[in-house]
Amino acid sequence: MDITVTFRHTEPMESLKNYAEEKVSKLKKYLDYPMEAHVVLTVEKFRHQADVTISVNGTRIKAVEETGDMYSAIDQVMDKIEKQIKRHLSKIRSRRSDNIKGEDTLASEEANSTIQEEPSIEVEKMVAKPMDAEEAAMQLDVMGREFLVFRNAKSLEINVIYKRRDGNLCLIEPAS
Repeated sequence: MDITVTFRHTEPMESLKNYAEEKVSKLKKYLDYPMEAHVVLTVEKFRHQADVTISVNGTRIKAVEETGDMYSAIDQVMDKIEKQIKRHLSKIRSRRSDNIKGEDTLASEEANSTIQEEPSIEVEKMVAKPMDAEEAAMQLDVMGREFLVFRNAKSLEINVIYKRRDGNLCLIEPAS
């Protein structure tokens, strides 16, 4: 891991340099690849700015934070960098798992076409807001989803409105 710390408009302080290097070195736990980090610490009047750029395996991750204290600026910018690294790693993992799943499903379908996996059920909690059917149709269009669960303002029953394949909308009301 190659870490460089640059000071702008301020005297270099060993304690700040060590603090920044310590914070950046904690990112090793997320990355297996060689990493290059460049930290620029700038002071302009009462503004303390920490600018961190990290290069990992051809990917650049950059964040800037400005506060009244240099230590808090370093902490906040490292939180941003950590979030970006986690997001980057999750994207890589999902791509890998999609590729692996695609290869596995082809192999498993060819080997055992009779074995079927049960679909997983994801639970999504929704607040059924009271509205009329026209408002629900507008909300469905704005949200860009396939369906919307809502409470009918007239009957106070739970209703579902969804888009059909032909582009029309269909309203599901409970039978009385």
